[in-house]
Amino acid sequence: MSYQVLARKWRPRIFAEMAGQQHVLQALINALDHNRLHHAYLFTGTRGVGKTTIARILSKCLNCEVGVTSQPCGECASCKEISEGRFIDLIEVDAASRTGVDDMRDLLDNVQYAPSRGRYKIYLIDEVHMLSKNSFAALLKTLEEPPPHVKFLFATTDPQKLPITVLSRCLQFNLKNLSAERITEHLRFVLGEEKLPFEEAALWSLARAADGSMRDALSLTDQAIGHGGGQVVEADVNAMLGTIERSYVIDICKALAAGAGPHILAAVAKMAEQAPDYDTALADVLTVWHQVAIVQTVPEALDKGIANYSEILALAAAVSREDVQLFYQICLLGRKDLQLSPDAKSGFEMVMLRALAFRPETSPRGSGVRAAAPAAAPVADVAPLPVEVEPSVKKFEAPVKDDAPPWATSELTQLETPSPAQSPAQMPKQSPAPVAPELPEQGAPEPQAPSKIALNAFCPDNWIELRKQLTIGASLGEIASHCVYLGRHEGDNGALKFLIDSDHNSLYDSAHQAQLSEALSDYFQEPVTVEISLGVAEQETPRAANVREKAERLAEAIETLQSDPAVIKFKQVFEGILDERSVQPID
Repeated sequence: MSYQVLARKWRPRIFAEMAGQQHVLQALINALDHNRLHHAYLFTGTRGVGKTTIARILSKCLNCEVGVTSQPCGECASCKEISEGRFIDLIEVDAASRTGVDDMRDLLDNVQYAPSRGRYKIYLIDEVHMLSKNSFAALLKTLEEPPPHVKFLFATTDPQKLPITVLSRCLQFNLKNLSAERITEHLRFVLGEEKLPFEEAALWSLARAADGSMRDALSLTDQAIGHGGGQVVEADVNAMLGTIERSYVIDICKALAAGAGPHILAAVAKMAEQAPDYDTALADVLTVWHQVAIVQTVPEALDKGIANYSEILALAAAVSREDVQLFYQICLLGRKDLQLSPDAKSGFEMVMLRALAFRPETSPRGSGVRAAAPAAAPVADVAPLPVEVEPSVKKFEAPVKDDAPPWATSELTQLETPSPAQSPAQMPKQSPAPVAPELPEQGAPEPQAPSKIALNAFCPDNWIELRKQLTIGASLGEIASHCVYLGRHEGDNGALKFLIDSDHNSLYDSAHQAQLSEALSDYFQEPVTVEISLGVAEQETPRAANVREKAERLAEAIETLQSDPAVIKFKQVFEGILDERSVQPID
């Protein structure tokens, strides 16, 4: 017996064998069980997601000799003939090869006749969008008022090309692309039934390469079996697909997480020995950071059977959420620029180095945290440099070359520059030199930095002022700005109690509580613990105070402009008005 490819051998025969598409199957099952059948069904979706397969199973359900049912027996003559493609009352048409109006008229001439064997005469038209305009016109009347013994099943990959008059007369079902997890699960089942050895990582590579199509996945699996000599292993699959081993990508991500530039370049050089497709490699890097983000946010949503699951967990623990989002965004934008680089390898390296360069200097966690640069000394602690003041006026004579023009020796080349101690009134009128900056007066008060709040003086009333003095990251800063301070626990714990507004807690997780504890411990120079609870903030939060202050400054700026004499004069002369939307207060 000749070999039958996996895509045909494992084509589902009943709805229960379908992989995915439950939203479509459930609607069809309910319609069959309750005898609420439409005369025309349209199945849409990309190649290999099950459009024709569902249409054939539906044909069995309608013509099974047991009766109209969502579970055809598969043993009667009608079910067997439909499975083998020789049922006389199932007319399958490839619209791509029969697009003319004459073909459609020949097809519809027999619609009025009753079915020969089955309960219904079924017209299954594949790639129906390929029909011509005249063919749709010929079909329209029959589609609107079909005989009771006729059912139309349409399948298409491009429903936008169908006339709206046809779409309005069909029940439309949109089939989705299958996820890599669902495809991997089905491949695992098929290879298990075929008793062929396989590696889990190889199945994930095939599932990702299939891009949502189960038929493509089974065809690639057939190819992988032949390439691997009867087994499906990761190395052979990667060689066949032209992809790289996932370990190279993981090494690059680990080096990026550690902030180690030399290690990044070394990992890329090691990967370059495999002659990879760098666009695909960058896509694999994006997949890793996507999985890391899922672990950090919704850990239960990630399938534990994916390749390198333990490494993904380690990266999620070592890299902050902010860095993960930064790495993902830079790599995503870098794919667009990859084709513009002098060569793909240098473009890939620049994307990785760009992600490293734009990473914040400080990070809340991870072994690759880089120390922040030391803060500059306060202005008050720096002694002013002595300024030498001379009462005399120095003359500057411009050097004249031997071949200089006659006017170069004129008196205009002799410029007088004032000493720093001269006032503007004492400056020579012919001097274009600028006035030296005025020195601060003796005893003039210097600007004072906000006074630091002691721990024993910390209370709900000065939390807004303390928040302004905290230097923390964007994510933690957003959380802290939506918190109110409630007070301190009495007793041994002595924790600082905060409450975050329930309307602004979408980014909050337990890690922020520990991070705020660390930030406040640094501020008070003694260890403190923080407890953050959820609720309704009845006091003004730092964010609300900031919004209020901005609104007050804006109102003050508008009032100042409205009362300005120049603005008033301008409005009187030109009958103008002040566009208040353009006013911005100067901070």
